Amino acid sequence: MTRSEFLRLATLGVASLATRAVAAPAYDFWFTRLRYDSGDWDVDARMPSNVITSLIDYTNLRVDPKERVVALSDPKMLTAPFCYLAGHKLVEFSPAERRNFERYVKNGGFVFVDDCNHDIDGLFAKSFERQMAAIFGPAAMKKLPNNHPIYRRFFKFDGPPPSALELNGWGDDLVHDYLKGITIDGRLGLLYSNKDYGCEWDYDWRNKRFLAVDNTRFAVNIVLYALSA
Repeated sequence: MTRSEFLRLATLGVASLATRAVAAPAYDFWFTRLRYDSGDWDVDARMPSNVITSLIDYTNLRVDPKERVVALSDPKMLTAPFCYLAGHKLVEFSPAERRNFERYVKNGGFVFVDDCNHDIDGLFAKSFERQMAAIFGPAAMKKLPNNHPIYRRFFKFDGPPPSALELNGWGDDLVHDYLKGITIDGRLGLLYSNKDYGCEWDYDWRNKRFLAVDNTRFAVNIVLYALSA
């Protein structure tokens, strides 16, 4: 059992921990999308199927073939090995959403957050980063160095791979050559992107065969880091 698995189970209490230790889950990984009350959480509907397909193609993980949608306010999200949160609009957590988000990240969970506006000064970016500063402190969110282990976990990257959508995102004329994150006890618990990977990976999975290079390879790195760090 990895450190992150143990900490997630510990959030459920000793009785649940013992029960789950006996009854192992059917899958090593399931894609969990977080539903939150503010903004538009249900974006890039085909993206999860592409990530799931890549994990099946490249790894030996037992992967649930269906996306799971769980309310951020629901304690069930605390048991997910990986969570995805995205949108274009305002992010303003309710008290229950904030409590679960903080508990999940601090206790070993992993959240991949993607700004669908691909704009460092857009509404999603400003409001989400404000939420993170309120929960974890104003200095918690930091740029990841290009030699971070997440870029070498399976496929090798010299930093975050670019997306076709980030260039000139809503007039900012910037390619975002970095990702940000929040590290808890030496482990990345939140990966934050302004590169709009979700939209980049939002296509019918059967169209992957037309790509010269599979653009979802970085998703494999993200998931394997989340499961093993």
